[in-house]
Amino acid sequence: MSGAVQTPPWAASVTRASGAAGALAGELGGWAWIAVGALALAGVFALLLALSRIPGMDRAPLWPIGFFYKGLVIHVVFSLVIWLLGVFAFLVTVATGEIAGEAPRAKALGRIGQGIALAAFPCLFAPAFLDRAEPELTNYVPLLRHPAYDLGLVLLALGVLAPVARLFVNLPGRRPLPALTLSMALAGFVYVLALVCFVTAGVLLAREGALMTGREQLFWGGGHLLQFAYAIVLVTNWRLLARRSLGETAVDDRMVRLAVWIVALLAIPGPMFYWAFDAFSEKQHDAFRLLQFGLALPALLVAVALLGAARAALGAKAWPWRDPAFFALAASLALFALGGLMGLLISGSDTRTPAHYHAVVTAVSVSSAGMLLTFGLDALGLEPVPARAVRWLIGLYAGGQFVASAAMFVAGGYGALRKTPTGAGSLDPVAAAGMAVHGIASIVTILGGAAFVLVAIRALLRPRISGAAP
Repeated sequence: MSGAVQTPPWAASVTRASGAAGALAGELGGWAWIAVGALALAGVFALLLALSRIPGMDRAPLWPIGFFYKGLVIHVVFSLVIWLLGVFAFLVTVATGEIAGEAPRAKALGRIGQGIALAAFPCLFAPAFLDRAEPELTNYVPLLRHPAYDLGLVLLALGVLAPVARLFVNLPGRRPLPALTLSMALAGFVYVLALVCFVTAGVLLAREGALMTGREQLFWGGGHLLQFAYAIVLVTNWRLLARRSLGETAVDDRMVRLAVWIVALLAIPGPMFYWAFDAFSEKQHDAFRLLQFGLALPALLVAVALLGAARAALGAKAWPWRDPAFFALAASLALFALGGLMGLLISGSDTRTPAHYHAVVTAVSVSSAGMLLTFGLDALGLEPVPARAVRWLIGLYAGGQFVASAAMFVAGGYGALRKTPTGAGSLDPVAAAGMAVHGIASIVTILGGAAFVLVAIRALLRPRISGAAP
C-alpha cells in the first residue's frame, strides 16, 4: 500500500531551481552525505578496532599507542553523535523549506553550517592516531583529551546550530506551523538548551579549575538534553514513515504536536538544574536522570496513536510488511518498546543500562535510516532503493540490535558490569552466555549498518530523476 505523501510540497520546486548551489535540495544532499559519511567513518574505525584486537598489533610500526580505546571513542562519536545530528540537520532543512520554499531568510546559514560541520570531521578523528591523545569514555559524548578534538566538538555544535538558527529566523509570520516544522523548531529549541547546559557546565568547571579533569560533569547535563532532541527526531521519523506507508489517516498530527510539546517542556528545567542544585552534585545528576524518564510518555502517545490509526486505516487488510517505510517503522517501534521496558527494570550499574540505551538509540537510528532511504531520497529527487534491499538491511540492523540488547540485559541481571572488559571465566555462566549472544548479534547489527552505508552511498551517487533536476 503506497502512502499519499511521497514528497514534501516544496521539494519539486527546489530541485528545479537554478542549480544545486544555493538551493535547499543541494543542502539536503549535503546533510545526507554528512550523516551517512559519519557512519562510514564509524565503520572504518570499527574495522581498525577489530585489527587492534590482534595480538602484537600494538607493537606494529606506526600503530598508535593504546589505539583500542581511542578508536572506540571515535567509533561512538561518529556512529551516534554526528550521525544523529546530521539526520537532525537534514530534517531541520526540510522544515525550513516547508515554510520558506527555496529562498528562506538567512539562506547562507545552511551552507555555512555544513562547511563548519565538515571542518569538524578531521579534528575529531585525527587525534586517534596521535600518541599523546588520551581517551575518556564519558557518557553521551566520549572524548579524546586533545585540543584538536575539543575544537572539533565546538565546530560540530556550531555547524548544526547554523540551520537551526535559520529555521528560527524563518518562523515569524508563518502561522500555523505544519507539524513537521513545529517538531523541528521544538527540537532546535531543545538543542539550544543542550548547548546552554554544555556552556554553563564549562563555565562552572573553569571557575573551579576543573575544566580539564571534569569532562564527565561537562557532558552530563547537555548530553541528557540531546536525548530529548533525538526523541523528537524519532517521533518525526515515525510520522513520516507512517504517512508514507499507511497514508495521512494513519497519523493524528494533534497527537504528534502534543508529544513534541511535552518533550520540549520537559527539557526546559535542564539548564535550571545548575542553579537549583549544587553544581555536579549527586542530586543534580539524579535530577537529569529522572527527567529523562518523562520521554516515555510522548513517545508512547504517538506509538499507540499510530497503531490504533493503522488498524483503523487497514481494516481487514494485511499489514504492508513489504513496504520498506512500514518495515522500518515497525522495527523502530519494536526496539523502542524493548528499550522502554528495560529502562523500567534497571537497577544498579551493570550492562542493563547500556542495553536499554542501545535499544532506544538504535530505534532512533533505524527510523532515521528508513526515513533517509524512502522520504529522504524522494526529497532529494533521487531514484528509490529496491524495497527488498531496505527490508534486508533494516532487518539485520534492527534485528541484530534487538537480540544484542536483550542478551546484554540478561547478562547484566547476572552480574556483568558495564564499561568493563570481562572474560567468560570471571562471569556467571548465564551472564557469559548472554555476553556471547550479545557479541554475535552485534556482528549482525554491524553488517546491517554497513549495508545501509553502502546502499545509501550508492543511492546518493545516482543522478536525479528525470524532470527533478534543472
